[in-house]
Amino acid sequence: MKEVLYPSMTLDTNPVPTIGVFDSGFGGLTVLRALIRRLPGAHFAFIGDTARLPYGSKSRRTIARYAAQSARFLVEEQDADFLVIACNTASALALDAIQEAVTQPVLGVIEPGATAARAASQTGDVLVIATDATVHSHAYAAACSAKGLRAIEKACPLLVPLVEEGWTVHPVTAEVIRIYLDELTAEAAREGMRPDTLVLGCTHYPLLRPLIESAVPAGMKVIDSAEAAAEAAVRQFGENVAAWVPESSSGSSSRSGTDAVVRCFATDSVEKFERLGSRFLGRPVGAVELVDLGG
Repeated sequence: MKEVLYPSMTLDTNPVPTIGVFDSGFGGLTVLRALIRRLPGAHFAFIGDTARLPYGSKSRRTIARYAAQSARFLVEEQDADFLVIACNTASALALDAIQEAVTQPVLGVIEPGATAARAASQTGDVLVIATDATVHSHAYAAACSAKGLRAIEKACPLLVPLVEEGWTVHPVTAEVIRIYLDELTAEAAREGMRPDTLVLGCTHYPLLRPLIESAVPAGMKVIDSAEAAAEAAVRQFGENVAAWVPESSSGSSSRSGTDAVVRCFATDSVEKFERLGSRFLGRPVGAVELVDLGG
């Protein structure tokens, strides 16, 4: 019999759900943070495949294999009932492979971001900033187009290292954001677009949201794909987790989430994960456990 790593807990007759969260690194902890606020009584297992990042430099076939291995680890070793793929690259290039690898419900971050953009936009024109790999996949453009939106995507490769350096309120970061957004809005103007919504298409970017909101044109709405994914998870998992959703959770919960059970795993660099992870999670990540997923 497979070892159960979490203690058994019940609410009436409903077992505590375990939500598995996967990222190629630790930026996806922003998604976990949003999930904890909405489902503070759930159990969470997060794995960052830090030994094999960045995924963006790998082929689609390799990304699919890596992502499927992490998904199976969460299901087979951590008894995850639901999976949230908190990685834009894996959501763009490997979601089908993950869904084939496991039978549990799987949610990526791109579709929720596009859905939130559709709800927010009045003009039907949106902007997307993301990493090179996500932009080159055109996954956001496709998801937005399927919802009747026109989207322009822009890669912002300097933002992730600035976040990981801890420069989230630094004037250099603010200037880099301004340059990127000026270029993006100029491109939209040349295309005759009237964008009123900006999608943050990378899980690192929520840490830059105050700087980004200061740099966008007046009235432009900023969509945090981490928050959108957490909202979608509550909707998709439905009544299976309804008993654990706080009554006030139409958005964020009034509870701190400190009662959530969280375990974090990494395939390499657990010290770095422990050091930087708290920035993304908004609380100590605790002792990160090293796992080997194979080649």
